[in-house]
Amino acid sequence: MLLRGDHVIRDAEGNEHETPRPVSAVCMCGGSAIKPWCDGTHKAIEKRRGQRTSR
Repeated sequence: MLLRGDHVIRDAEGNEHETPRPVSAVCMCGGSAIKPWCDGTHKAIEKRRGQRTSR
């Protein structure tokens, strides 16, 4: 999910993270190594499952 502007994101442990950029990508697949931010892992997950990525 892309966020535009200033936001504060709370991760699974309850820690708050400010968005450091004008546009930030938040992990929605749960596989990112840098949660709560997206690292593109969803592309590898989709590929392993044989799904086409729409991104």
